[in-house]
Amino acid sequence: MDVLLDIIHTFDYDILLQISSAWRGGASDSFWAFITALGDKGILWIVLAIVLLCFRKTRRAGVAVSCALLLGLLVGNVWLKEMIQRPRPFVTHDDLIALVDPGDRWSFPSGHALSSFAAATALCYHWRWAGIAAYLPAAMIAFSRLYACVHYPTDVLGGAVIGALCGFVAAWVNDRLTDQCNTIRLRKGA
Repeated sequence: MDVLLDIIHTFDYDILLQISSAWRGGASDSFWAFITALGDKGILWIVLAIVLLCFRKTRRAGVAVSCALLLGLLVGNVWLKEMIQRPRPFVTHDDLIALVDPGDRWSFPSGHALSSFAAATALCYHWRWAGIAAYLPAAMIAFSRLYACVHYPTDVLGGAVIGALCGFVAAWVNDRLTDQCNTIRLRKGA
C-alpha cells in the first residue's frame, strides 16, 4: 500500500511541478487567480442557486443546487478534510509556491472542485444543457487549483467525483421529495 501511495504522491507532485514551471507567470497568473476566486466559498454556485430559486420554472433546480452545495460542504469540508488532513502541496514541497491563499489548512478533497461539480451535476439533473454548460466553469475552477499549487491532482479529482455524487444524490432526493409533496397536496385538494 505504501508503494502505491508513493507512486500517487510522485505522480501528483510531477504534474504540479510541470504546471508550475511551464505555465505560470504573467497574465495567466491573474487569469487563473480570478477563476479560482469564482470558486471561493462556492460563491459562483451560490449566486447561481439564488438566481434559479427566483423563478418558478427553475426553482426545483435551484433547490437541488443549494442542497448539493450544502451536502458537499458537510461531506468534503466538515468531514473528509478533517479526517484525512492531507497537507497542501506548497507546504510539503518548498519548490511549489501558492499563487493564492488556499483558505484552509488541508488539501483533500478540493472544496472548489467539489462545490463546482456538485452544482453542475445537480443543475444537469434538471436542465441538461445548462448543466453541461456549467461543467466548463467547474472544470476551469478545478484546474485553477492545480495552477495555483494549492491542491494535488488527486485532491481535485477526488473533489470532482465526490461533488458529482453529492450533486446527483441531492438532485435525486430533492426530486423525489418534491414529487411526494406535490402528490400529497393534489390528494388534499381533490
